[in-house]
Amino acid sequence: MDRKQVVNFGAGPAKLPQSVLVQAQKELLNYNGTGISVLEMSHRSSDFAKIINTTADALRELLHVPDNYKILFFQGGGSGQFSAVPLNLIGLKEDRCADYLVTGAWSAKAAKEAEKYGKVNVVHPKLDSYNKIPERSTWSLNPSASYVYYCCNETVHGVEFNFIPDTKGVVLVSDMSSNFLSRPVDVSKFGLIFAGAQKNVGCAGVTVVIVREDLLGRASKECPVIMDYQVQAENNSLYNTPPCFSIYIMGLVLEWIRNQGGADAMDQLNKQKADMINDIIDQSNGFYSCPVDVACRSRMNIPFRIGKKEGDENLEKSFLDGASKLGMISLKGHRSVGGIRVSLYNAVTVEDAKALVTYMEQFLRDHKK
Repeated sequence: MDRKQVVNFGAGPAKLPQSVLVQAQKELLNYNGTGISVLEMSHRSSDFAKIINTTADALRELLHVPDNYKILFFQGGGSGQFSAVPLNLIGLKEDRCADYLVTGAWSAKAAKEAEKYGKVNVVHPKLDSYNKIPERSTWSLNPSASYVYYCCNETVHGVEFNFIPDTKGVVLVSDMSSNFLSRPVDVSKFGLIFAGAQKNVGCAGVTVVIVREDLLGRASKECPVIMDYQVQAENNSLYNTPPCFSIYIMGLVLEWIRNQGGADAMDQLNKQKADMINDIIDQSNGFYSCPVDVACRSRMNIPFRIGKKEGDENLEKSFLDGASKLGMISLKGHRSVGGIRVSLYNAVTVEDAKALVTYMEQFLRDHKK
């Protein structure tokens, strides 16, 4: 049975490519002639070993991951890594200190969690609101820090880094959950990258960790064994039962990305989609307004208000109701900020974005005074 025609602009779990869903449906009851589903498959079996290894190999190819990095698969989502990162890395230097860039809700939560395990230095003046990246001239990096942490794309507030911070040789860690594989990235610039799959590369349940080998084996004594990067690396992410089906879905999505042209193609498409939405916002004479500084607007998550900068709740409700009737869902802004949020992850097509722009143009004509 065909699905109802709906465009999911949700921030995650997000839209998956139709071809991936069809293939998963086809293989659900009988994977590759095994007579069982991946949902039933032993994680110790040769069939699953092929799935997890193929998925890791695809990631290594798509991101050109150097040979001296391990690719690991974890449960616990990105929030689990808020703890795992300091538990594994805060002891790299004697001061047990880490530098954090706090540019939105997720980096703020990560910094708060890290305070349980060591000293946290927020490297820039406190922001009154999360709508920009502080000028680099205001940063005060600690050369004794074990690592520097930042969230490459803030899903809630729509702030995205378009540069890699220069940490003066200190290990760089990035949460890339919401822009992972949306564009190329030089993995060699990082000590560690992590990303939840449920936005650009799969479904909820699995988180990718790409970690440089020399950072393994440095976990604090209080680190739970399932969060220990060294243990998971030694066991090919199979120390405990991994999120098998989520890894399988990720493998299908990575194959889809490869067939689309890889990270470079995703970058071009994502820029095209974001430009379309931003253009209608910027050309609306203030009817639509994005609170984020133009220099760091996210291509993945575009928040905006309607009617006035702080938002007209009646207009915004009307906008959401009208979009829903047209099959465009999950456009409501995060509960902490309100308004509208358009998420444009890899599986959201240019046609999807065009349909939303057409609706935004019509809504503007109908309600502009």
